[in-house]
Amino acid sequence: MEDYSHVEKPDTGYRYEFGIQELDEMSECLEVHGFAVIKDVLPPEWVEKLKQAVYDGTDPDGELASGESRTRHAWIESGPGAWSLLEYEPFMDIHRHLIGTDVLTVHRSAAIIRMPGSQPVAWHTDWGGYSKEIRNSGDVLNRGLWPSGKWFYLTGSRPAHGGLCVIEDSHVEDWEGPEGFRMTADRRSFYPEGEEERAYAGFDIPGLVPLFTQGGDMIVFAHRTYHGAFPNRTGQTRLSCAIGFRDRRHRIDVPWEIPRSGRWFLENLPDHLKKYTHGYTSIDVDWRG
Repeated sequence: MEDYSHVEKPDTGYRYEFGIQELDEMSECLEVHGFAVIKDVLPPEWVEKLKQAVYDGTDPDGELASGESRTRHAWIESGPGAWSLLEYEPFMDIHRHLIGTDVLTVHRSAAIIRMPGSQPVAWHTDWGGYSKEIRNSGDVLNRGLWPSGKWFYLTGSRPAHGGLCVIEDSHVEDWEGPEGFRMTADRRSFYPEGEEERAYAGFDIPGLVPLFTQGGDMIVFAHRTYHGAFPNRTGQTRLSCAIGFRDRRHRIDVPWEIPRSGRWFLENLPDHLKKYTHGYTSIDVDWRG
């Protein structure tokens, strides 16, 4: 299996890492290049608390084996460890800045565990608006213009450890794909010219930026930005989590009933945090259009 420990932090020629007091500069980079990193958003004690919350909500019985991965959709519904982020004002201030309002609703959340030996995540965009066809619940929810990625890689992002990578400037509407590649029919990914159409999972791509972050850093990318993740070739389990918001005034009528875990979340969330759940849709990962 290929080892990516030799991959180094690139010199992009522009700055994409910012302090928590540089949100205007961060937003400019996000608009121009499609991604940014906000350093030291979470103090160490919060990182440790969220690591446990990822385990509690995603693999509470410790069932995952070497080489496996698991994603917990609607992770915020897993309990107080996840929804505690709603009470951390530096985190919420970033979202108010990103969305441009203080009238926020929880839109989506997720946590991911990737065990040592787990495979790469193929290149893709989260944007569901390239096609009128709605195939699943993700296609329903991923059509807004707000930034889609707001991730904490709690155990750090680095190539050998299954770290995140993005393609700079791939967030523009008319992006044609990397040189030497063709877009898939649904524009959700790309593949090498002359090969069978399928989402590409290699890392020899023009414009690739591997992200090197610490556990308390927030990775932000635009709604169309193409991204992937290296395989985890270390002996350490990789943990990541994200909570995203939308403007509360952007209502989404979903064609599914809120699942039991979503109803439990809405009922048990402390009253002072329920202002963030007006119009909350949850997600039914089994729903198909």
